Amino acid sequence: MKKIRWGVLSTANIGLEKVIPAMQQGEYCEMAAIASQSLEKGQAAAAQLGIPKAYGSYDELLADAEIDAVYIPLPNHLHVPWSIKALKAGKHVLCEKPIGLTTVEAEELLDEARKHPELKVMEAFMYRHHPQWQRAQQLVNEGKIGALQTIHSFFSYYNADPENIRNMAQIGGGGLMDIG
Repeated sequence: MKKIRWGVLSTANIGLEKVIPAMQQGEYCEMAAIASQSLEKGQAAAAQLGIPKAYGSYDELLADAEIDAVYIPLPNHLHVPWSIKALKAGKHVLCEKPIGLTTVEAEELLDEARKHPELKVMEAFMYRHHPQWQRAQQLVNEGKIGALQTIHSFFSYYNADPENIRNMAQIGGGGLMDIG
């Protein structure tokens, strides 16, 4: 299987600190390019992570014929528009959660994805493939913890900064929109 040549639309911390380093360990991933609204930020991120190409706009990265797929860690309200642009540019899409803010947005993305059956669109939703949930499923399947009757879980973080995008409802922030 050939390596997938990835481009990243943004220099967001989740990409720089978590997702890109994890992808770089993948046997079938090649980090080929990163884009920022600032060429300087893109170049700094590329240098920091050993990514060969940096762009000063997301459109420039999408126009790169050597990119097979894009990872999109943009602010939530930009997920659907940039996922659609990526599909139209012929790129597979891995988009941070939430993939859309409304049902209408999600349907717009689904409609565009149907026009490109050769391309995949995935939401980067960590729970589905997290080792703790895979282990829990294994224990249930093996009958080691008995019949599942109820699950109690929580996921939270403290962030009181009103200027942080995760706290701005108008761009898809807030506890429910950003971390579910």
